[in-house]
Amino acid sequence: MSRLSMKNLTYMLVIAILIWSSSFESCIARRGKHWRHTRAFSSSLYKKKGKSYYGHSHSHNHNHNHHGGGSSKSKPPTHKKSTPSPPNPPPYTTIPPPPPPPPPKSHKPKVGVPSTPPPPPKDCNGGHSIIFNVLDFGAKGDGSTDDTKAFQATWGAACKVEASTMLVPADYTFYVGPMSFSGPYCKPSIVFQLDGTIIAPTNANAWSGGLLQWLEFTKLVGITIQGKGVIDGRGSVWWQDQPFDNPIDGEEKLIVPLNHTWKPPVPVQSAMGRKMPSIKPTALRFYGSFNAVVTGITIQNSPQCHLKFDNCNGVLVHDVSISSPGNSPNTDGIHLQNSKDVMIHTSNLACGDDCISIQTGCSNVFVHDVNCGPGHGISIGSLGKDNTRACVSNITVRDVNMHNTMNGVRIKTWQGGSGSVQGVLFSNIQVSEVQLPIVIDQFYCDKRTCTNHTSAVSLEGINYDRIKGTYTVKPVHFACSDSLPCVDVSLNKVELKPVQEQYHLCNPFCWQTYGELRSPTVPTIDCLQIGKPSSNRIQTDHDIFI
Repeated sequence: MSRLSMKNLTYMLVIAILIWSSSFESCIARRGKHWRHTRAFSSSLYKKKGKSYYGHSHSHNHNHNHHGGGSSKSKPPTHKKSTPSPPNPPPYTTIPPPPPPPPPKSHKPKVGVPSTPPPPPKDCNGGHSIIFNVLDFGAKGDGSTDDTKAFQATWGAACKVEASTMLVPADYTFYVGPMSFSGPYCKPSIVFQLDGTIIAPTNANAWSGGLLQWLEFTKLVGITIQGKGVIDGRGSVWWQDQPFDNPIDGEEKLIVPLNHTWKPPVPVQSAMGRKMPSIKPTALRFYGSFNAVVTGITIQNSPQCHLKFDNCNGVLVHDVSISSPGNSPNTDGIHLQNSKDVMIHTSNLACGDDCISIQTGCSNVFVHDVNCGPGHGISIGSLGKDNTRACVSNITVRDVNMHNTMNGVRIKTWQGGSGSVQGVLFSNIQVSEVQLPIVIDQFYCDKRTCTNHTSAVSLEGINYDRIKGTYTVKPVHFACSDSLPCVDVSLNKVELKPVQEQYHLCNPFCWQTYGELRSPTVPTIDCLQIGKPSSNRIQTDHDIFI
């Protein structure tokens, strides 16, 4: 009997140990290193994306994530909850909030999102960011000493520290030659705090026979340029150096002066007595970067384009001022190419070409609350040049004021191209003394003569809503392809009144344009063909091989 009792006691003791051991291991697993690493990674990723794309304060996101970490069951907040949705677009278009872009696949692990949250605020006053002042690296800031090497040394140090700040202090003018602030081995979330002034060389020798950009930020994650400073390209020495080589705007052919008084500009030479290179640089360019932010600064007098984003994912530009004379050639304000999830708002753009140019490979672009003028308006294109394929989709431009511009809202494509433009909304555009407020030009040509082709970039789902104000040449110009007419073009509450200035006034023009009038227009646009053509389709990949 005692043997049986001892056997039962031993059996019960073994079961108790097993149960206790299982419970202990389970508890340890819930508190293990792997679990905490996953939570930290998710929190850090959300924090970076939310701050970079929509400009929420870094400290706010830090507190939100901190309080959310108290429960093992809780999930990191989604991107959608932390971001404001765009202002109510009309029901016939869908503009979803752009999703946060993934980290670049080509980057090495060391440049990915860190496993621990980066220190809160990245601005110079937060106390959590390591500041690298260009003055501490030998910059003089006197406007004449070449500070390029000092800027390179400062960037080299800041690049190695996550969420660091490179400070260009106020009350100094820094003479800086062409340089690249490049990754991909830089740490994420670097701030370029621009409070002073950076000026470009006007000596032809500084440009090595011609460069495409002056200041370039490449392959960076979470890069922010902010402050109250100025980037001055000092482009006047370039603009008239070779005036006859500059491409013309294709819409100039539509503008007929009442008297022909135009005279070509006289070429000027640089300070060193030599002509500048024929290749004109962009003042500030971002390439291959993720979650890039530009805010607060002024970019002025660029030799060519002022601000360019190429192959970028997640772009935010706001409270920026861009300024160059209205007759400065090819000085686009903001140029987008092969970039997606872009927001531009609350900025003043004055230049000698398109205030905003949206090129091939762009999608999910949202522009609002922008002042444009002088300039050539806001354009999609030009697309399809030299028989290339171009695709643009999901573009919204709304709540924009334009004054004294050549065009208002425009889509321009070359003959011979392929691809498509789909899902475009221009809404609440106020125009004042604009030559051509509404333009679709599928016969665009920036040369004196161009060759005719039958193929074209197709256009579908182009919506114009509340385009109001005054024009000086023609209210509407729709010139669509014979082989691929424009379809699903809608106009709602278009009210445009003529102002006689120095040009011949023309009536609305439509060619091969199909769609609908959602309300009466001023003037009457009776040239728009209601419905759809008998045969029309969007080009596919198969088309370019036929």
